[in-house]
Amino acid sequence: MSAQTLTTALTTGVMKPIGDQLTREQMRAVASYLAPAEAPVGTAWIDQNMCAPERRTVDLSAKPAQIGFGVDLDNTRRMSAAQAGLTTKDLGNLEVAWALALPRTSGLRGQGVVVGETLFYPAGQANHVLALDTKSGCVKWATATPSQVRTSLTFGRLGKDGPLGLVGGDSAGNLIAFDAQSGKILWRADPRHDKTTQLTGTPLIHEGRIVTPISGTDVAAAMRGAYECCKGHGAVVAVDGKDGKVLWTWHTMEDAKPLGRQNSQGAAAYGPSGAPIWSSPAIDVKRGVVFASTGENTSPPATVTSDAIASIDLATGRQNWVFQALENDVWNMSCPVGIDAARPPGPNCYFFKEGSVLLDHDFGAGPVVFRGKGGKDVVLGGQKSGDVWALDPANGKVLWRQQFGKGSALGGVHWGIATDGTRVFAPISDPNVPKDQSAAGMHAVDVRTGKVAWQWRAEPDCTGERAKIGICGNRYGLSAAPLVIDGAVVAGSLDGRVWVFDARSGKVLAMHDTITTAYKPVNGIPGAGGSIDAAGVFAGDGMLFVNSGYGSFGQAAGNVLVAYRPKK
Repeated sequence: MSAQTLTTALTTGVMKPIGDQLTREQMRAVASYLAPAEAPVGTAWIDQNMCAPERRTVDLSAKPAQIGFGVDLDNTRRMSAAQAGLTTKDLGNLEVAWALALPRTSGLRGQGVVVGETLFYPAGQANHVLALDTKSGCVKWATATPSQVRTSLTFGRLGKDGPLGLVGGDSAGNLIAFDAQSGKILWRADPRHDKTTQLTGTPLIHEGRIVTPISGTDVAAAMRGAYECCKGHGAVVAVDGKDGKVLWTWHTMEDAKPLGRQNSQGAAAYGPSGAPIWSSPAIDVKRGVVFASTGENTSPPATVTSDAIASIDLATGRQNWVFQALENDVWNMSCPVGIDAARPPGPNCYFFKEGSVLLDHDFGAGPVVFRGKGGKDVVLGGQKSGDVWALDPANGKVLWRQQFGKGSALGGVHWGIATDGTRVFAPISDPNVPKDQSAAGMHAVDVRTGKVAWQWRAEPDCTGERAKIGICGNRYGLSAAPLVIDGAVVAGSLDGRVWVFDARSGKVLAMHDTITTAYKPVNGIPGAGGSIDAAGVFAGDGMLFVNSGYGSFGQAAGNVLVAYRPKK
């Protein structure tokens, strides 16, 4: 990680509670000690890759290939051949068209949006949002951002009569709106109810409004024994696309209050807290509903809204129903994972053995609205427990449940699921889970019956050049959200491989190794692939785009956006 990335994490990111204890001199010393030596970057990595003047036009007349992380408002992550410009046959026969390397970057987490021949891309750690030519990777416009844009981008009309724009959430907790034509920042507004929370999941634009999920930082801040754990909680917020003004907020719980006790270091305890929303919501326009999924509580008392899927009225923000998948999952990073874990609890796990299951089994994946025949719709959810749930959208009643493996804090379904209109596809990551207990791979379930359609088990590969990858033997599952294109499912793995499956049978149609490929980035700076996680793959204008590199959680760092095209 670069000094810039480390400083950002300590000042506005998840490590802010630690950074708050440091003087400026100490912070500079920490960043300097941990970061590799760097030469000044400036904007040369952009300037030398600008498109020729005649190629800088941004044409917004075409229908967008996707409107955000979930492709559509239903969050299906499903694209037709026409939307993607790619067929199943094409996906089995790809080659690298170009790669773009980002400076001072150890991981890529944001998904872009493709409109016509333009890819709008959040270059998070490089503190820019870019408009790229899809076929060549040259830059049409580049906008520097005050803080890293850490979410994927969403595209739509800002306000009822406003311009077509892009919106993302930054590491300082602000939504930023950009004019898609020019890249100009139109406004920057903080939608949060609490400054201890943050923006992680992708917002959605619908009829001029922006619906954004709110996550949290308490879960990491609790590692510090002197931290008063915990006060933040998740939310869903609707803002006016014209100016970012908050219209309504749905809270996952009431504000935290003093619990009348202290941890072992004398810090006051607060609760309830947690149930952050890490993922992009779904908007069911037909029902006038927002569906959102939540994480665990970070301090007691446990609430019914943790590890849950909620139905929220789109117009008012009022709660319709909540389905809770796991009760009493109260956990923070001061705690071991599981009541019988070897690691002893820290000061802010003062509730250890007071009824919490201590599993950290979030819904890291956002809900999906599955449109069935005859109006028999289903809400689908994927959980870090390894569970896939099917719920009745009217009341949250469980229709069926399938579990793959035992799950873990980073295992099970991590970032997302997808559907092809018949099946739901659940990637399982299960890093460091013993092989005989691991379900790492891809699992397809028939949505109508709830029965397993097919399963593919991932296997480690540490042969040849891959032997140099330190993670190849224990991080090889599928954590990033998959993408359905035509009749194929595309998914990236933690060991840097891109897998293409036949959606009906699970047959592997192709594999592309992004971690061992030697790249010559179009912008002239060094680039290397790494783990594929978060929003790993997306597509449009006949191209498949892959974020290769994700240095968090002991995975392989990397800094390249790789663009694939069908072989000629």
